[in-house]
Parts: sequence; structure tokens; C-alpha cells
Amino acid sequence: MKKLSNKDKLLDISLNLARVGNWTADSYDDKKNLINRFIKQTQDYINEVPEKDLSSDMRVVFGRFKNEFKRLKSEKINGNNKDVWAETALTWANILQHRSGLA
Repeated sequence: MKKLSNKDKLLDISLNLARVGNWTADSYDDKKNLINRFIKQTQDYINEVPEKDLSSDMRVVFGRFKNEFKRLKSEKINGNNKDVWAETALTWANILQHRSGLA
């Protein structure tokens, strides 16, 4: 089995964030369990990224992302914050996708 590069790992994280963001915005009540499963999977992917192997610029971005992801995970999604939560996940999906080349 081929070992994934950090770039590929970051792209996997980005893809999961995009999925979770879209599901949260469009159909949270129907996909709550799937969203939780993908959040857990995303955390596993985050844990697999060896930060010491990232460029210094990407380490800063990834550190900020990890803090924001930790906050998102702990925030209970409801009707008042659902759209902001989803937008934050989608924003980080875009940031990581565009910055993955720095890995």
C-alpha cells in the first residue's frame, strides 16, 4: 500500500470539510450521523499529518486550522449557528486545498 503524501492527506481533509460543510448547510438533521462520522475521520487524518514535515508556512496554517477544527468539533450545531458552522468548514476546505501545495 502506497503511503500518502502530506499534500494528499491535506486534500483528504479538505474534501471531508467540504462534504461536512455542505451537509450541515443543506440537510443537517438528515445527515447528522454521517457528519459526525466524517468529523471523526477528519480528526484521524489530521492526526496522521506529521507537522515536522510541513513547510514553515504550512505549519502556521495547519496550526490555525487545527485550533479552528477543535472549536468546530466542540460546538453544538443548531438552527442558530448551522450556517456559520458550515461556512467555516467550507472556508477551511478551500484554504487547505489551495495551500496543500506548500506541504
